[in-house]
Amino acid sequence: MNKTYSHLTILFLVCFGGCQNDDSSVSIEQPKDTPAPLTRVTLQLNWFPEAEHGGYYAALVHGIFEEEGLDVEIRGGGPNSPVIQQLVSGQADFIIGNADQVLTSRAKDSNAVALLAPLQTSPRCIMVHESSGIETLHDLSNMTLGMSAGRAFALYMQKHLPMENVKLVGYPGSPAIFLNDESFGQQAYVFSEPFVAKQSGGDPKVLMVSDLGYNPYTSLLITTQKNLTENRDLIDRMVRASRKGWIKYLQSPADTNKHLHALNEEMGLDILAFGAETLRNLCLPENMPEEQLGQMTADRWQQLRDQLIEIELIDETVDANSAFIK
Repeated sequence: MNKTYSHLTILFLVCFGGCQNDDSSVSIEQPKDTPAPLTRVTLQLNWFPEAEHGGYYAALVHGIFEEEGLDVEIRGGGPNSPVIQQLVSGQADFIIGNADQVLTSRAKDSNAVALLAPLQTSPRCIMVHESSGIETLHDLSNMTLGMSAGRAFALYMQKHLPMENVKLVGYPGSPAIFLNDESFGQQAYVFSEPFVAKQSGGDPKVLMVSDLGYNPYTSLLITTQKNLTENRDLIDRMVRASRKGWIKYLQSPADTNKHLHALNEEMGLDILAFGAETLRNLCLPENMPEEQLGQMTADRWQQLRDQLIEIELIDETVDANSAFIK
């Protein structure tokens, strides 16, 4: 009796133990990795969303910012968008602007720092009529020129060009006046107003301001020195993602252009495609390798500093070497 009971007891324990082990192996879940929360940052544009911002939007559209652990809110700008003030006041973590803005704002103690320069060649140009016979900027004469007279490029032009009998008026904001007046020229971005003018039946001829020697880096990614010092890892991630975004945009802009068009319906897919194609030579001039996209040199910044001193927008106290990351 005891022997039988012992056998039954052992059998029961073995079966119960085996069933218990099987059940426990099914019911226990393996711990899952919880993704790290994304760091939320704001990027303020200096104008409405257009091709000149394509690389930043490509980083958003294609998840490149997210791959770097960033949740980036891109805010559109507009005419006279006060990007520097928004940066300094803490309303934006990053802004888009041009190199001359960085130096002139540092003259007012902004401590703005350029991080990435996607456009190596400035898209700034003067648009004149092909029928005018004007071949270079030095030929500008006997005409009305619409441009923002107080801007650095305009002051530099006025100092270095004869501009005989040129009447300066404010930038009109569109090619409408240009199309109806053969003696009218205006400032433009090479991938924007000239395209619109040609599509509307005009005869635009583009004169690049960079040919005059005034060629500030454009569409810069900018932050403050404080942010750079205190959040270097964040800065590095933002720069990496932005550079990858620009490379992606130059390689295959279609999806990003659809997004840009949805944000700014005035920018049709045709002009955005033209813009992306034109930007390639501005971002990667003279066959610059893609891996060098966005790099800046001390010589370029020093030259710009000297030019801004010449037109009396800044003085010698402004240090160009502190205005950008190497």
